[in-house]
Amino acid sequence: MQNKNDSKSKELVFKVLEADELLPFIMKKMDGISRTKAKNILTGDSVAVNGKTVTQHNFQLIPGMEVRIGKNHKLNGFDSQWIKIVYEDQYLFVVDKKPGIICHSPNPEDETVQSILNQYLEKTHQKCHAHTVHRLDRDTSGLLIFAKDKKIALKFEENWKETVYDRRYVALVHGEMKKKEGTISSYLKDNAQFVTYSSKSDNGGKFAVTHYKLIKVSGGYSLVELRLDTGRKNQIRVHLQDIGFPVVGDPKYGDGDDKIGRLGLHAYKLCFIHPITGEDLKFETPFPKNFEI
Repeated sequence: MQNKNDSKSKELVFKVLEADELLPFIMKKMDGISRTKAKNILTGDSVAVNGKTVTQHNFQLIPGMEVRIGKNHKLNGFDSQWIKIVYEDQYLFVVDKKPGIICHSPNPEDETVQSILNQYLEKTHQKCHAHTVHRLDRDTSGLLIFAKDKKIALKFEENWKETVYDRRYVALVHGEMKKKEGTISSYLKDNAQFVTYSSKSDNGGKFAVTHYKLIKVSGGYSLVELRLDTGRKNQIRVHLQDIGFPVVGDPKYGDGDDKIGRLGLHAYKLCFIHPITGEDLKFETPFPKNFEI
């Protein structure tokens, strides 16, 4: 094991002597650092277990494993300007998507999250393909699940509410909210121009429920956490428009006013039960820096 006094300049290497989860293991080994600092180390690609980058807080360590802390570890040589792989096993990926790229496309020549993952799978000689489990809009960033097998993707689809039990977003919106929290519900339906309309009465669309919680208010803007009971197309953007607080940088469901150079919507938390192993997996990504108000 490296001397802890060298931690500023060198990589720390630890052998796992007893079963533990990764986050508390890091806190113990790094002289009792705070939980927040340990999380930042994980999300910064600075932890490798047996040579593989891990960012999952509750990753299960078993005796004999080697944990390295302190350098940026690229996952299996994977490097993309659009996505970061935050978790991978033989069944699925969890990725962190940047704004500006679509999840998938019927056109095989389009660069998408799916096509990038398929190139990686081919490069690493894995005999499988990436299958979309759920989607984010082109200009929304954050956490996504992709399956390595169509049957696994279907398992998510068939038991979505039981499997994916916590999915949260953060949004930067126009206006200063007075209400600390609330719930928005309506029926959502697309018109012929693919614009989603909201109605309190049944308009033949799909019922959608969004819970919101105010995080911060400043300078004519609000930072809001959102939790979905349903995952409808454009749900958050339309529902925030409904209550008079449109997402910053949204030309379709707001005024398009853009103070941050992007749509102010980020999927920051994702918790689900692994459909094959039954493991409880929990992931978080930091709020984008330009969301700060």
